[in-house]
Amino acid sequence: MTPRIRAEVQVMFFDTDCGGVVSNIAYLRFIEIARTHLAEEQLGLALAEMAQKQTYPVVVRTEIDYRRPARLGERLVIEGWLDRVERARFWCAFRIKRPEDDTLVAECRQMLALIEMPTGKLLRLPEHWETHDKADSSESREPESRAATIRGAKSVR
Repeated sequence: MTPRIRAEVQVMFFDTDCGGVVSNIAYLRFIEIARTHLAEEQLGLALAEMAQKQTYPVVVRTEIDYRRPARLGERLVIEGWLDRVERARFWCAFRIKRPEDDTLVAECRQMLALIEMPTGKLLRLPEHWETHDKADSSESREPESRAATIRGAKSVR
């Protein structure tokens, strides 16, 4: 089963431009929240353990397709999942939706690699990640009902 997470955020003043529309940089913060929970709760990359071992996932590439604007005060749901695993890098995918009208606000993908600090050495990904069913991982697939949830959110359907 593909590791999944669901997080909720509320659009704050600092997320918006002077027109009250979410700034493009705020989407990076939204997916960072979901990706951190995905890494910790579903992939076994606990924050305290990463700091102790000095092993960190580093973003190599980010792709964001903006579909509809989000505005000040709105609640958004970020659905994230492990999309693809290679030897030394992995992709996480995200959908950001406005639940009040089920509008797709943005779709995102990030490529990451595990790095050992302070040397910056690239690490091979944990072997157990390879057991995730890559065949069922797709940007267009709807998240499964067993998704982990954050802040009391319900499973994604």
